[in-house]
Amino acid sequence: MLAGEWYHASDPELQSLLTTGQEKLRDLNSLPNEDVHSRYALLCAFFQRFGEGTQLRSPFLCDYGWNIHIGRNGFINYDCVFLDCNRIDIGDNAQIGPGVHIYTALHPVDPEQRRAGVEAALPVRIGNNVWIGGRSVICPGVVIGDDAVIGAGSVVVSDIPPGVVAVGTPCRPVRSVTAKDEKPRM
Repeated sequence: MLAGEWYHASDPELQSLLTTGQEKLRDLNSLPNEDVHSRYALLCAFFQRFGEGTQLRSPFLCDYGWNIHIGRNGFINYDCVFLDCNRIDIGDNAQIGPGVHIYTALHPVDPEQRRAGVEAALPVRIGNNVWIGGRSVICPGVVIGDDAVIGAGSVVVSDIPPGVVAVGTPCRPVRSVTAKDEKPRM
């Protein structure tokens, strides 16, 4: 699975890991969002890495949890879904809007392979200081560079370079982040 090769999600070992992940997820989602200290302790035990100062709001959904690596001082808003069949790396100071979905899972295009029940997964890497607008979808294998901004509702199907504002379906860079971006627009 982590090598990006075809595998069966119904494999008993994977099903056991999935069950463990779902139990921890229920514990997380039952904790009030304002109980920052208890949530942080649980997230540190649940994810491979959960950086100091980062907050994650429930409801939240994922598969396993142990393939998720999140840096320091970030914020993950309500209603996000991280399908972590492969590694998801999120850098420091990331801002993830509500309802953002990050997918590592791939299903075959070939109908015979789909009927055979195989799938694959590719890692997703999101750099430092990235802001992903609400309801965006990040697809398998994508790398988003440091300091990038992804506009709300975007579908990211290919890599996004550092320091750009990218929007749309499919998501494409539209301009560089500039000094003018330091002030809010009125």
